[in-house]
Amino acid sequence: MSGFVHGLKHRRASTDPESVDPRLRGRTYTIPFEDVWQAAVGLCDGGIRGWSIVRKNDQTGVLLALVQPGPLSKHVDIQVYITLDENAQTRTDLTAESRTERGDFGRSARLVARFLTQLDERLEAGPDTILDPARLDAFLGEHRATG
Repeated sequence: MSGFVHGLKHRRASTDPESVDPRLRGRTYTIPFEDVWQAAVGLCDGGIRGWSIVRKNDQTGVLLALVQPGPLSKHVDIQVYITLDENAQTRTDLTAESRTERGDFGRSARLVARFLTQLDERLEAGPDTILDPARLDAFLGEHRATG
């Protein structure tokens, strides 16, 4: 389904490591949880214009944020999940859901993508610190052999 048609029908976007949309694959970082958590809190707490924190819990790794509406749009509820995966790498996933009755023209997906891009920038993350889910086994094998 094309992005335009998808946006007409959907008002929700979530990350998934196997998403066909590369913007929605989330992140697995080789960066400590606390660093990723603090960067995400900073972005959700006004670091991105229009975003504000509703609730946060670093024990569960969940941030709930609200994105203020634009001139022709509704509020969007954001859930940011920061956890350690089974390999002790920091995993970041999001869900965004527009409060509109109809599709949001892809706004939720754009908000997820924008957050991840800005999180990468804030963390100064690049190819050496963002793990590609398709190459995770190879990465872990390399580091176990040298570590």
